Amino acid sequence: MNIIMAVDAINPAPTGIGRYTWELATRLPALLEPEHGLRYIARHRWIDDPASLRIAAPVGQAVRRSLVRMRLAAAVYAVLWPALMRYRLRSVPNSLYHGTNFYVPPGTDRAVATFHDLSIYRHPECHPPARVDFMRRVIPQTLRRTDFLITVSEFTRREVIDFFAWPADKVVAIPLGVDPSFRPHSAAETEPVLQRMGLSHGAYVLCTATIEPRKNITRLLQAYAALPESLRAQFPLVLAGGEGWNDTELQTQIQRAVSAGWLKRFGYVPEAELPALMAGARCFAFPSIYEGFGLPVLEAMASGVPVLTSQVASLPEVAQDSARLVDPYDVDAIRVALQEAIEDDQWRAGASSTGIQRAAGFSWDHTAQATAAVYRQLAAS
Repeated sequence: MNIIMAVDAINPAPTGIGRYTWELATRLPALLEPEHGLRYIARHRWIDDPASLRIAAPVGQAVRRSLVRMRLAAAVYAVLWPALMRYRLRSVPNSLYHGTNFYVPPGTDRAVATFHDLSIYRHPECHPPARVDFMRRVIPQTLRRTDFLITVSEFTRREVIDFFAWPADKVVAIPLGVDPSFRPHSAAETEPVLQRMGLSHGAYVLCTATIEPRKNITRLLQAYAALPESLRAQFPLVLAGGEGWNDTELQTQIQRAVSAGWLKRFGYVPEAELPALMAGARCFAFPSIYEGFGLPVLEAMASGVPVLTSQVASLPEVAQDSARLVDPYDVDAIRVALQEAIEDDQWRAGASSTGIQRAAGFSWDHTAQATAAVYRQLAAS
């Protein structure tokens, strides 16, 4: 049986879903039997090497992101995309299609889809309206076409079962992994990266997140602004991540904090530099409103960095007792937790140790192996 993997999410600046797709695409060929040929497809084009998507011109990525925010363009794309995919898939009979980012097109023989979260349904206000329209159109189509579902957490698995009345025996939770480059670093190891960024080892609080409503950056800034001035001066907040949407007011708040001197804003940090930036942080703050997994939390724990995150959605499942959990809607609770995380040396030492132990249970090899097992199960059915 031919296996077709959708690799649309792979791009030069990957976040969670892009990282997941890349790790599967590069690991699965070594795990599959010779009779299961693996082919890649992205935006209705066959791809010989997924690595080519990581060096593509960013202009095309920007255009696609802009189009998905336009309701008319998204509606037209939702009609044209299935027809184009059906045409492509006709050339590969007896196939198993893996929609790695929610979607399964028509024309597949068998299919599995990965659902990363249900934020489109649970928190539609956290997405551009055009994206909500598009996803609410294609997700029901996927559910009709797919034979099996993969989720990235047990939390999302339960949500899928409950929300869609999906059979429990046709969905499995396969957690994400963490790259070995996320590990504890000495100050000497982080210095080359941190020096270029104007930072010092152990002297900043880090948040890596796309600038969008779901990441709860506004409340994080409000909580940080309420910390003692001396603490903010000694341990500035570092915000690293790409631009999202609906962030005009938030950008004003960010610029105000930067001008005040207690916030340092960086855009998307290259993958080669992110492990050092992560490992050099005094603590990691990630008070997201909703996550299907929360990969940055896992990366911080693997780096030996104490974590402050939300007590909602998948985040307690990933962090367990290795992080300080807060109500993401309670600014004062975030403030108190931040101050304690910065000042409490004993807690940080314990959180660092338990976080490393917790993160050791996750690997991309396991993610790929469990995914290959799903392929074999469907091929044999």
